[in-house]
Amino acid sequence: MKKFEEQLQQFAELAIQTGVNLQKGQGLLLVAPIEAVRFVRMVSEEAYKAGAKDVHTEWIDEELVVQRYTHAPLEALENVPAWKFHGRNEMVKDNYAVLNIIGENPDLLEKVDGEKVSAYMKSAGKGLTPYREFMMKDKMQWSIVAYPTVAWSKKVFPDKPVEEAQEAMMEEILRISRVTGNEDPNAAWKAHNAQLHIAAEYLNKQQFSKLIYKAKGTDLSIELPKGHIWSGGSGPTEAGVDFNANIPTEEVFTMPHKNGVNGTVSSTLPYNFNGQLIEDFELTFKDGEVVDYKAKKGQEALKNLLEADAGAKRLGEVALVPHKSPVSQSGLIFYNTLFDENASCHLALGKAYPTCIKGGNDMTAAELDAAGVNDSIMHEDFMIGSADLDIDGVKEDGTVVAVFRKGAWAFEFK
Repeated sequence: MKKFEEQLQQFAELAIQTGVNLQKGQGLLLVAPIEAVRFVRMVSEEAYKAGAKDVHTEWIDEELVVQRYTHAPLEALENVPAWKFHGRNEMVKDNYAVLNIIGENPDLLEKVDGEKVSAYMKSAGKGLTPYREFMMKDKMQWSIVAYPTVAWSKKVFPDKPVEEAQEAMMEEILRISRVTGNEDPNAAWKAHNAQLHIAAEYLNKQQFSKLIYKAKGTDLSIELPKGHIWSGGSGPTEAGVDFNANIPTEEVFTMPHKNGVNGTVSSTLPYNFNGQLIEDFELTFKDGEVVDYKAKKGQEALKNLLEADAGAKRLGEVALVPHKSPVSQSGLIFYNTLFDENASCHLALGKAYPTCIKGGNDMTAAELDAAGVNDSIMHEDFMIGSADLDIDGVKEDGTVVAVFRKGAWAFEFK
């Protein structure tokens, strides 16, 4: 069995070679929690080995984040100066790849004023518009991987001492990310990506006009726009460089028609919205818009999410994930979207990826809107999958095809 340090080094290699697939002469923006400094140094070294011209790191200190929301005046959070976002916007314009190393404390902002959090997120969303556009249009490579910070590890393994909790979390991250058990994790990801590509290709051939979801607490119809594209696993940038936006990933996804969602859907896992947990919530849609909602925990946070802008009440993503994915088989709730969304079919409120419709990257804002593509400063995934979820695909001629049965694909991809 490989030593832990060796596995962490392999993970760093995976993040650079398969995650962002950094190209010689390209810059890299690293965004990471200060607790991950050891791993960040490994990743940075791997980036320079791959030929990086520059590695720029932005550190996140959660205590300073809490201080900002606790003490900064609301006016300052509503009007964050543009220079704070200028660096990121310019880096992606200069073809920097972006690697986010995450490990947020799910309860970080539980006692913070939600209005302040919402104000800052709206301001940041506007300030980082070019940055987000470059990422969502795949103009450069970007990826997200995880590191077991203390607070996150203790949330997932509350009965273990801190050190043991972190070790257990690291073991799960490495296993789910296909580092553990593989002599060559990059090759393992190449094989996994091939399977997700087959699933996406099958769905693209079907060109369903809508999907029907049925489960406990869920009775939902989602129309798909004409020319929609299913994607999964690795994908190319505009320049043709393959990258994996998420490690791990088990999903194939596309966009819904912004005006074509009707019915009710219930969450099946907690959702961490900017450090505030939203649990056991239900959304009711009419003509694409959320017209009613409720949550057993985090009602105010859910309200702030939905009221971020007009597009936040509409869907921007539909994603299919078998219930028996490696994440789900862990039996754990990670309280983190990167992992929990890969344990479960999910939807996303907010902005749709223009890459999910034919010609989307070349469409104007008016053309995207006319095609049914949702726009928002938000893109927030929430989990709806379970062992009893059934999904049917309906073709334009009315033919109904079973897509999911009891949380699993209703057919085999070959």
